[in-house]
Amino acid sequence: MTKPASSATISKVIEMTRYEKAQKLAEKKFKQIIGVTKASFDEMVVILNEAYAQKHKRRGRHSKLSNEDKLFLTLKYLRQYITQLELSYEFEVGEATVHDTIVWVEDTLVKSGRFSLPGKKALLEDNEIEVILVDVTESPIERPKKNSVSGTLEKRNNTQSKPS
Repeated sequence: MTKPASSATISKVIEMTRYEKAQKLAEKKFKQIIGVTKASFDEMVVILNEAYAQKHKRRGRHSKLSNEDKLFLTLKYLRQYITQLELSYEFEVGEATVHDTIVWVEDTLVKSGRFSLPGKKALLEDNEIEVILVDVTESPIERPKKNSVSGTLEKRNNTQSKPS
């Protein structure tokens, strides 16, 4: 009679990394979910692997997250703009680690020269924007009435007067 496999053993066999799951997606779905094409993602991973190898050339504590997970975390933050607390819960690391990871990935990709956002001047020189519509409609704010019973009442004899 064979021994049944423990639940821990089964979960390790079934568990796939985010990277493996994402690689199985079609190109269109990958871009929709992750925000970049597979080719761009793979190029970013190569840059991060090189920078990580350079950073840990001799010794150093290795990260709990793989470079793919670091990139997923950063892209999810930039694309969905969820809180770092939510990311720390999802990726099972601390909030400080999430922040440091986002900063490291952004800096590494920008320093590589292959990935960058347009600067402020490029955005200001964009002639495609013709009309800007701003909604500045006033909306009333509900405030309690001065002599309303629903307000907090205060006893006169408990208030202190200024010393003379």
